[in-house]
Amino acid sequence: MTALLKIGLVSVSDRASQGVYQDQGIPELQAWLTNALCEPFEVETRLIPDEQAQIEKALCELVDDYHCHLVLTTGGTGPAKRDVTPDATLAIADREMPGFGEQMRQVSLHFVPTAILSRQVGVIRKNSLILNLPGQPKAIKETLEGVKDEQGNVIVKGIFSAVPYCLQLIDGIYIDTKPEVIESFRPKSARRETY
Repeated sequence: MTALLKIGLVSVSDRASQGVYQDQGIPELQAWLTNALCEPFEVETRLIPDEQAQIEKALCELVDDYHCHLVLTTGGTGPAKRDVTPDATLAIADREMPGFGEQMRQVSLHFVPTAILSRQVGVIRKNSLILNLPGQPKAIKETLEGVKDEQGNVIVKGIFSAVPYCLQLIDGIYIDTKPEVIESFRPKSARRETY
């Protein structure tokens, strides 16, 4: 029996954490993951303000105490002074995974020229992958799934196509995605036969 996938979801927003408006990041992420993943998963969520110390604490807790395989953050990745999610993520990281940030900006550039202002990063802490996603629900979906043409053909791959194999390499957990949402990629030698 394989281990149950554990995912940490962190929404970083001053106003949503104060109840000024409803958080949209966590519900969007949960809905997308439910739609995309083949395996069942467990979720641990945090809604916190744009405070670096609180973001660092939440990320460490989700990795060190809850042993989440994957932690997705949303919000706080721009150049404004209060946007400190990438800074907090890098501060608690063991290793950086620059390809994730590069690909997220590549996807977003198809929609908005301001994508170059994004400071999203991907890192590894212990046996967990942590990815900073944009704050807007539409942008979250685009970043994860990629850019598709009118016929549904993928023009630019979303970052989630690399996540299952990355988690397999880090911690040995094997998960897969529904190809109609996003096709996960792994070399033939790393694939399991499905019957």
